[in-house]
Parts: sequence; structure tokens; C-alpha cells
Amino acid sequence: MRALAPTRAARELELRRDEFRLAVQLGLVRTVPGAASGAKAPGAARAPGGPHHVERAEIDRLRAAPDFPGGLRDRVRTVGTTEAAALLSVTPDRFTKLARTGHFSPVRFYLNRYRAVVWLYLAGELGEFALTRQSLLTGRLPREIRERVDGGEDRRPRNWRARRLGLLLRATDDPWARAAAIASLLDPAQLAEVVDDPRERALLDDLRPEPPSGRPESAASREIVDRLALADDPDEILWHRMSLAIALHEARADRRVPRAGEGVGAVAARPPAPPRSPTLPRRAATHHIRRGLLDRLLRRRTETRTETRTEKATEKATEKATAMAGRAAAGKPTAAKVSATNEDGRRGARAG
Repeated sequence: MRALAPTRAARELELRRDEFRLAVQLGLVRTVPGAASGAKAPGAARAPGGPHHVERAEIDRLRAAPDFPGGLRDRVRTVGTTEAAALLSVTPDRFTKLARTGHFSPVRFYLNRYRAVVWLYLAGELGEFALTRQSLLTGRLPREIRERVDGGEDRRPRNWRARRLGLLLRATDDPWARAAAIASLLDPAQLAEVVDDPRERALLDDLRPEPPSGRPESAASREIVDRLALADDPDEILWHRMSLAIALHEARADRRVPRAGEGVGAVAARPPAPPRSPTLPRRAATHHIRRGLLDRLLRRRTETRTETRTEKATEKATEKATAMAGRAAAGKPTAAKVSATNEDGRRGARAG
């Protein structure tokens, strides 16, 4: 069955190029792998997010929808801060505070002429938020949100990275391409610590996903885009390191790394593996990969929880001691008062 190239498919669906790309990423338009540029061996890994074609049957299915083309276009409609705030009937400042604290996940971004990052959100998701979290759109924001904003928290880059990674992983079943998607979130130093083999690092680099919105022309803009694409929070970095170690274990079990001079296209699939021993299921084997990373993550979380419980216990003890001291000062007689009371009693007894 004939398949259409992305440009032709977007035109048939009456979508702009960026709208079509987003529709594919969100799974609204089903695609099939397109013809690769250059020679690729059968079964060779392909970078996630690369060119995909759309079969004619899929085009016909989408065009036959009663709300076409407006319905499809609405589902990929993105808005910036000002328009998003208007949709929710809040001020741009309030929307920004909610976005910075992770209540909205950007789906895209671009740099304006001043090289400022402009985050874009799905309009449909904002409508769902308005229906389910109305309390955050009126009145004063909760104290916890205000304190996080005052502390400088901004989860928009991290939420965008997590969302993009999820879309990339959903777009491919190839284990090396999935590992490359995770590896793209780590800087070269972090990547080298997880991937010891330079041939594997070269393969992951060859399979690196395409930039989210193309490469900016200026070096300053590329630096900003590259910085946003890399994990920067310690917990986020540790999580992706652990995920990459597990993904590499699965990729190595699926295909070997090409030897020098073979090229990426020569990554051949391994022969079918013999049945696994019932005493060592795949889940158990994967569980032990990079156990040290997992132990560090769990230990860090345990230490954090212990510190939090200790702080809360100290606060409660302090409050209790303060309250007891206050009650004692208000109602409990002091030693001097007790002595004076007893002396008055003895005098009264002698007089009687």
C-alpha cells in the first residue's frame, strides 16, 4: 500500500509542518517507518523521531472524521503563556506560577528574537485542568505553591524533557534507539560513566534523536537549546543513568555493537536466545544491572525522609514544651507561692 512522505501527508491533513510533527508524536496520526537515507541493513537501529511515512488508509481514516479538519487541528493546538492564561481566565503571572511548580507540562518551546524561552502548552490539556482543578484558578494560591515559587523552583524544563522522552520511547521498539533517547538527556561526562565502551557511545550518538525544533543558527541559541535538552537536577540525572543502564542491558541482549569499520547499519540481530532458566527470569536479571545506582537513589530518598521526620519530630517537641511552659506560667503555682500559702495556713491554725 502506498505511503505518503511527511510533507505530502501534512498537506493532505491540512496541518502545518509543526502541527503534523506534533500529531505524530502524540499518536494522533499513525505512521510507518520511511525509507532510510543511505544503506541500512535489515533490522538496523533507527533514531527515534526520524522521518516516518503515512499510509493512504490512515489519511483516509482521518479525513473521514466528522470534525475534520478542525477537530484534528484543535487537538494539536498549542498556546503560549498569555493565551493560556486567557483560556483559564487567570492572569499571566498566576499561570506562570502554576507552570513553574509543575501543574502544566510544556509540549514544545521556541526562542524569541531576544533568545528568551517561550513555552507552549496543549490547549486541550488546559481545558481539562480548568474542569478538575478549579480551586487553583481562583482565590489566593496555596502557601506551598507560593513558597516554591519564591524559592526559585521551575519545573518547566524538566517536565518538558520527561514528556519528550516519553514520546520518543513510544515512537520506537528498537532497544538501541530507546537507549539513545535516554542517553540524549545526559551530558558527555555522565554518559561516559554509564557507557564504558566507546563503540557503544558512538552508536548511541549516531542514533541520537533529532533536535525538538531543528538546530538554531546562532551559537548562543544552540547553547540555550542544548542546555534545556540535558537533565540538570541530581535526582533527574541519577534516574536517567539508572534507566540507561537497564536499557543498555536489553539492547546488548538484542544486538551486538558493530565492530570498527562496519558502521551503524551493520548492527546485526543476535540469533534467538535459548530458553531462559526458570531460576533467572529476565526481570530478575535486569533488576541487578547497575544495582549501585539504584542503591544510591534509594539511600538518598531514605536519608531525605529521615531528615524530614526528624525535623517534624523536633518541631512537635518544641511546640509541646512551649505549650507546657505557657500553661505552667499561667496556672501552676511557683515554689515561693506554695511556701507563702503554707505559712498562712499555719498562722491561721495557731490563731484558731
